[in-house]
Amino acid sequence: MYRLWITLLLLCATGAHAAPQQVSAVYHLSRNGQSFANVTETFRQEGGHYKLESITKGIGVYALLGVRRLASEGEVTPEGLRPTHFEQQQGDDSKRLITADFDWAAGTLTMTAKGKVKTETLLPGTQDIASYAYQFMFAPPQGDQVEIPVTTGKKLRTYLYRIEARAVPVETAAGSYRTLHFVNATEGGDDKQLWLGVEVHYIPVRIVMPDENGGTLEQVLTSLRVE
Repeated sequence: MYRLWITLLLLCATGAHAAPQQVSAVYHLSRNGQSFANVTETFRQEGGHYKLESITKGIGVYALLGVRRLASEGEVTPEGLRPTHFEQQQGDDSKRLITADFDWAAGTLTMTAKGKVKTETLLPGTQDIASYAYQFMFAPPQGDQVEIPVTTGKKLRTYLYRIEARAVPVETAAGSYRTLHFVNATEGGDDKQLWLGVEVHYIPVRIVMPDENGGTLEQVLTSLRVE
């Protein structure tokens, strides 16, 4: 699917010991410039393991969509995060639960959605859609582009992100940050963009991406606590 080969750049530049033990981040999510939801994320690592949770709650009429919960857990290794289990739940309907289980010993990724089970080869460095952004805390971007396999729980795809600009100032309700601006350079990919805070362990401070209905979502940091 991908014809552009690059050196894998997710190398552990600072080591797991330099990454935060805990992160609490809150984001405001808008759609086409209108308030859509608030996103609360918590990350914790202890004893070589990590747990990560992301909760999205709609604002106003969008609250009727129900709470969206992403959860990821796994090991912290010298190369960074190694997920073992991921799940995504929208609202209270158990039929909408999506999971991914990572068997690193066997080299398999098992994804379950709507009762259908799919198994694929587990690629080195694979992350889930909750953990991938936090991997940068352990493996800061090196060079001008990063290639990373990511699972949604429904499919596994390798993404290529290119640094569009460096030292880009981003003003948020949580403060002013100097960022690396990444754009999705995956062949046939969407227009997703990331701004990673250089002085805050490369935690995303702004994300812009299209949604499945043709709108534009913008997620901007409003509160950050790092320990």
